Amino acid sequence: MTDYSNSEELQSSLLGKSTEYASDYTPSLLHPIARKLNRDQIAVDEQNLPFKGEDTWTGYELSWLNNKGKPQVAVATFVFPCQSSHIIESKSFKLYLNSFNQTRFDSSEQVQQILCRDLSHAANTEVMVTLYGPDDFACIPFSAMPGECIDDLDIEIDSYTPDSSLLTTQSDELVEETLHSHLLKSNCLITSQPDWASIIIRYKGKKIDRASLLKYLISFRDHNEFHEQCVERIYCELWRKLAPIELEVYARYTRRGGLDINPFRSSVQNKTTFTVRTNRQ
Repeated sequence: MTDYSNSEELQSSLLGKSTEYASDYTPSLLHPIARKLNRDQIAVDEQNLPFKGEDTWTGYELSWLNNKGKPQVAVATFVFPCQSSHIIESKSFKLYLNSFNQTRFDSSEQVQQILCRDLSHAANTEVMVTLYGPDDFACIPFSAMPGECIDDLDIEIDSYTPDSSLLTTQSDELVEETLHSHLLKSNCLITSQPDWASIIIRYKGKKIDRASLLKYLISFRDHNEFHEQCVERIYCELWRKLAPIELEVYARYTRRGGLDINPFRSSVQNKTTFTVRTNRQ
């Protein structure tokens, strides 16, 4: 497998490097990374994507000053279409958001407009930004994961790098079901810091052998790849190996540096219908 962690684009990022926090608004901190870097590895044609979807980020530590110098706080959601040419490297995103801390703005509407403009420019697509006050609980309320959890299956596994050969169907019976697991772990492509997630898989097609699916998800445990890339790999390998009629994959990652990333990929729709936030977030 090609190691893209040494690519010039990734090496120029701020991940894994000592950095100072900017105290004033600095849009140049945003560091885009081409989605193509990973999609080439999993043989995905960017001109003919085998999926639809979006990446929803939640920012829990957004703050700025009003015109009188009084701090304001908000929770923000940022929605990036998966058709965008670039993702935003997460540490640069964190540094960019922190650059708002000591900057004065006229209103929360102005902050929202600036965030939308800067992120859309960096990702080369229209990014939707929504701000929520600290008492606005409409921002993805806590809820149970849909479908059946497969984590209690009694399995034995010693493979911790992605292995699609583990995936099998149980029978030719056509089913439509939703399964989930809390045991997905991968590592940052650059720093190797652990990334933890709960993952939902909804499909229509031949019945998946659940033990094989759980082994496959656990096989990512020592794998280094960005959140969005892991979900696209999982989607593509399920699609190619098991040939479902319909497929949706949605991961809810735990936060790091005040940000969580939640990629959704689907054969049928652009936006997720799952309104899920686990107690791990």
